[in-house]
Amino acid sequence: MKLSELKNGEQGVIVKVLGHGGFRKRIIEMGFIKGQTVEVLQNAPLQDPVKYRIMGYEVSLRRQEAEQVVVVSVSEAHEMESQVVLQGHEEDYLQHRALQQRRTIHVALVGNPNCGKTSLFNFASGAHAHVGNYSGVTVDAAEAHAQMFGYEFLLTDLPGTYSLSCYSPEELYVRKHLSEQMPDVVINVVDASNLERNLYLTTQLVDMNVRMVCALNMYDEFERRGDKLDILTLSSLFGMPMIPTSFKTGRGLKELFRAVIQVYEGKQGTSRHLHINYGHEIEQGISHIQQYLKADEHIRQRYSTRYLAIKLLEHDSDVLQYIGQHLAEEHRPEDRKQLLQARDVAAARVQEETGSDSETAIMDAKYGFINGALKEAGYVTGTKEDTYRTTHRIDHILSHKVWGFPVFFAILFIMFQTTFMLGQYPMDWIDAGVEWLGEWIGTTMEDGPLRSMLVDGVIGGVGSVIVFLPQILILYCFISIMEDSGYMARAAFIMDKLMHKMGLHGKSFIPLVMGFGCNVPAVMATRTIESRRSRLITMMILPLMSCSARLPIYIMIIGTFFAVEYQSWIMISLYAIGILLSVVVSKVFSSFIIKGDDTPFVMELPPYRFPTLKAVVRHTWEKGKEYLKKMGGIILVASILVWAMGYFSFTGVAESMETSIIGRMGQAVAPVFAPQGFNWQLDVSLITGVGAKEIVASSIGVLGGLESLTPLQAYCYLLFVLIYFPCIATVVAIKNETGSWRWACVSAVYTTCLAWVVSAVVYQIGSLLC
Repeated sequence: MKLSELKNGEQGVIVKVLGHGGFRKRIIEMGFIKGQTVEVLQNAPLQDPVKYRIMGYEVSLRRQEAEQVVVVSVSEAHEMESQVVLQGHEEDYLQHRALQQRRTIHVALVGNPNCGKTSLFNFASGAHAHVGNYSGVTVDAAEAHAQMFGYEFLLTDLPGTYSLSCYSPEELYVRKHLSEQMPDVVINVVDASNLERNLYLTTQLVDMNVRMVCALNMYDEFERRGDKLDILTLSSLFGMPMIPTSFKTGRGLKELFRAVIQVYEGKQGTSRHLHINYGHEIEQGISHIQQYLKADEHIRQRYSTRYLAIKLLEHDSDVLQYIGQHLAEEHRPEDRKQLLQARDVAAARVQEETGSDSETAIMDAKYGFINGALKEAGYVTGTKEDTYRTTHRIDHILSHKVWGFPVFFAILFIMFQTTFMLGQYPMDWIDAGVEWLGEWIGTTMEDGPLRSMLVDGVIGGVGSVIVFLPQILILYCFISIMEDSGYMARAAFIMDKLMHKMGLHGKSFIPLVMGFGCNVPAVMATRTIESRRSRLITMMILPLMSCSARLPIYIMIIGTFFAVEYQSWIMISLYAIGILLSVVVSKVFSSFIIKGDDTPFVMELPPYRFPTLKAVVRHTWEKGKEYLKKMGGIILVASILVWAMGYFSFTGVAESMETSIIGRMGQAVAPVFAPQGFNWQLDVSLITGVGAKEIVASSIGVLGGLESLTPLQAYCYLLFVLIYFPCIATVVAIKNETGSWRWACVSAVYTTCLAWVVSAVVYQIGSLLC
């Protein structure tokens, strides 16, 4: 809790002091240091400031200053461990609890995409966050715990970002987390094989004045190439410990966290705060702007004024909005005017002196500092091994202007063919087990609603979906290898021109491919697309990508109505139609509905790295586990609900399925689906699938209805499932990403209408031809 939350007469022991720079230093100098007991004595008549006793003397703090001091109180200690505090030893126990809390370190992981940040997160904590070798996999912060050397580390894996500007949601998310959550230590993960570019983000973190440890990751590649570097010199120049690591093997992990502890505990010589010198004119401008920022206590306590001054010189819109909003709330418009005038004067002087705008001048100065530091540290790029040599050889085929597309579609064909052929054997075993269980329960239990619910509802519904677990695992295994190896980034590279003709950005391809796994994280992954226009259009066409939830329906229908030699082609046709429709729809949206300019295609193409077996297995199993959780949750409940509506009528037990509640519902909506040739069981399954697509398969398992279909009707049914209403979770994700129900409703309505039209047209034309 915060010191400001203690009431008169209450005591607490200080755990840590938050805040930045001079404010934090001043508070600590006044005796507010870890382990000290502080007592609340009295509030001023207007409840602010507050008088405290600490170190035998009395001192007053304003409440906003007291909010920056973390304490553990007596009541909090009692809540943590009641009945443990002994009479007369309450203060000793408080010290003990404060020490325990003191040994909990909040650590934020920050770094460029592809630097191994999430691998560190998984290796240290045992968490199973997915690692993808392209920008945008970590689209939100993941949290986990790790324990080492008697300390507990609360790890937050922040989105990968190249900068802390305000041009993308990831950049804003990372810097807001660092400034508002104030982690105790930041681990800056740097790709040691690409130091100069990776250290640019490091210089921005230095500007923020955060306590930091640098992990020189992929150091094994650094050594194999024969690179040379004096790490101690570079550490000294950047004012932080730099630890060689390789998170594939766990090399340097213990040394890294030992350095985190030393920085956290403030051990001498482990880190120091430094200012990157941006040159006379820029430094003079920073100092001038800082005078106005330092005069505001609210700003001074929560942010590094130097960092804000630099951001103002860079014309950072987010910082400008924050300061403007704060000063408006304080009714100080004149201060805002003076601050902007100071910024404009400084920027004009920089332009006059350097011939560049202030933002460009600051970026040049950062790279100048990096270049100078690397030279002083004796950095030399080795020639023993070309990191990109193998990558260039592979790219010569996979990214070839002629062979790139055939290879991509060949990979998809192999993926689906393997999914069907290899997955058929364990699928048959599970199917046989489900059938045996249903027969056993059917013969051992007496006839009645309970037996019917278990056999027809639970086993018929959940069993009809769980048999497809092997195919799900195989499909995700392929996707995991493609993502972790770096092939997804190449796919975006070869698809950029096509994406651009569709009115999209090359980066849109990554969320679209992710949509084959699950539309929800794919919608979230659109945050990596800088252009709002491309981001919106991508979200609108994502439901046309066949997510894995549709896979059980595809396998069920295709396996029932089509010969084995045609099954892979039928499956590919569904994916191809989804892609073709996405091309048409995106062109319509970009031409007539969502207007605006696109952004340039700038995307890192990392070297190919063969994923470890452990990572692939873990990622595959995580997806399989999510699938099983659905079986025991929404699919089970939906199956029982569908069974109940099929077992009972409005007057009691139904005489037949047609007279049941769900049968009446199906007959009521049957005219809507007459042009598609569907029966009422299929109509109802489509309605139940609005919640989650897996429920479509479980509904068919409960209701039946496939025996009366023709292959043409079955294919039209697959088309409808492919296109119509995205699941509720996807609709909500679109609402959250766009900040409006408008686009979420648009996606739901247009996909359903499009599904109706396409399936009806195909059925009517097919009926004429047949």
